[in-house]
Amino acid sequence: MGGSKVPFKISLAQWSWHRRLRGQQQPKMDNLDFAAGARKYGIEAVEYVNQFFKDKAEDTGYLAEMKKRAKNNGVESVLIMCDGEGNLGDPDSQRRTQAVENHYKWLEAAKYLGCHSIRVNAGSRGTYDEQLKLATDGLQRLSAKAIEYKLNVIVENHGGLSSNSQWLTRVIKKVGLPNCGTLPDFGNFPPVADKYISVEMLMPFAKGVSAKSYDFDENGDETKIDFYRMMKIVVDSGYKGYVDIEYEGNGLSENDGIIATNKLLKKIQQQMMNA
Repeated sequence: MGGSKVPFKISLAQWSWHRRLRGQQQPKMDNLDFAAGARKYGIEAVEYVNQFFKDKAEDTGYLAEMKKRAKNNGVESVLIMCDGEGNLGDPDSQRRTQAVENHYKWLEAAKYLGCHSIRVNAGSRGTYDEQLKLATDGLQRLSAKAIEYKLNVIVENHGGLSSNSQWLTRVIKKVGLPNCGTLPDFGNFPPVADKYISVEMLMPFAKGVSAKSYDFDENGDETKIDFYRMMKIVVDSGYKGYVDIEYEGNGLSENDGIIATNKLLKKIQQQMMNA
């Protein structure tokens, strides 16, 4: 291969194990074992989901243990995906401010764990333009705070207007801060949207990428998403960060879904290096 550089790095999104972490699939997993679990599959970076240590954001002893486990397993902590802290585009100004401030503890936790970003939701209500204005306001305020921590605030296409790439790119441009960006997810688009064009629109602002997977054929290819085409869009955009494995299917166990997604991404790495 003439010393070709790997075209993208692979991380593991904690959501891939959400059933095991909730005890809905065996063997049950504890949040503290996430880093070791990733390492077991040869994955060197992890992306946490706040739901799995919801009440521990300000528990320094617990966060220290998380940090130690990641370090001991040689695993990098990339980001925290934050849910359940209110809508950053809430039409009620008090609730919007509360949502912004609810994320401060996750900025602290992300900084402590060595992450570069928190992933947030730009939820709102109202007309297209009203939501544009409201989400911009909440994101702008949170991103300004995040600058103090040298952290990014990134928005995933995650339902509502955030799954409209045109709207989301307009929001990011209006926020106008270098640390506010996107986390394109290969899924999470409405059926009418072209997911390839949608991801391509989000990539110039990307500081994370979610390789969402559901099911695989006998060749190990994803059945709903052309992974090679998606990864070419990601790499061609100049993106240099991690691409996370986010298995969300029902056909395989979570463990097998992670293995299958990792294998597919590694196959694409080889194809790209050999091209």
